[in-house]
Amino acid sequence: MATDTAETTSSAVLTERRDSTLIITIDRPEVRNAVNAAVAAGIAGALDELDADESLSVGVLTGAGGFFCAGMDLGAFVKGESPWFGDRGFAGIAQRASVKPLIAAIEGFAVAGGMEVALACDLIVAARGAKLGIPEAKRSLVAAGGALLRLPRRMPYHVVMELALTGDPLPAERFHEFGVVNRLAEPGCAVDVSLELAGAISRNGPLAVAASKRILQEQFDWSTGEMFERQVAISGPVLTSEDAKEGAAAFKEKRDPVWRGR
Repeated sequence: MATDTAETTSSAVLTERRDSTLIITIDRPEVRNAVNAAVAAGIAGALDELDADESLSVGVLTGAGGFFCAGMDLGAFVKGESPWFGDRGFAGIAQRASVKPLIAAIEGFAVAGGMEVALACDLIVAARGAKLGIPEAKRSLVAAGGALLRLPRRMPYHVVMELALTGDPLPAERFHEFGVVNRLAEPGCAVDVSLELAGAISRNGPLAVAASKRILQEQFDWSTGEMFERQVAISGPVLTSEDAKEGAAAFKEKRDPVWRGR
């Protein structure tokens, strides 16, 4: 794959382009990639870049130094720094991530706010042996960056309750069994496996990918009586698009489709 030179998004976040994928790296290994104001602003800016650039299809979010993220930088927080950024919330992602698909590539550990950053992504790839958890209760804190809201929708209630009340982490393999982690990677290979997954997504029609993600995310607010009507409102324009005709033609002609996003 072609690789562009990494460019600094903020003092703590780097971006690198690999074909149609944007790799976003939290670059504070000296504090285990803990989230401070610079990280929140950097991630928010990188997500803006991902969504605004038509040449980009997927984002991969990871951490430097062999681990993902240890959560909020408590030292910076005590000094008055806010790890929240605008309407994107904690770490510039927890409340509003990118419109385009985003993959978390986890090495080492993703705990506390780091776990919540990963849960804000659409897909998760984790290295075998990595630890994931929400230890906030051990510090008399609450995992209010999305973990307590998202995890019960993705894994058994009582397992989530144990994670929240004990604060003890579980290995990536266990989260893979529950379906929270999509793919396991060998240590050091989480980004590589994420790029393979990103490539599979990038080959698909961008309008269909965007509509599918939107339906999956928004359906929780739909009543049974309105869900098909809401789905049609999102999927209908895709089915009548130029890309839909191109997809059918390419299949018939046994060639790769050329997507135009319209």
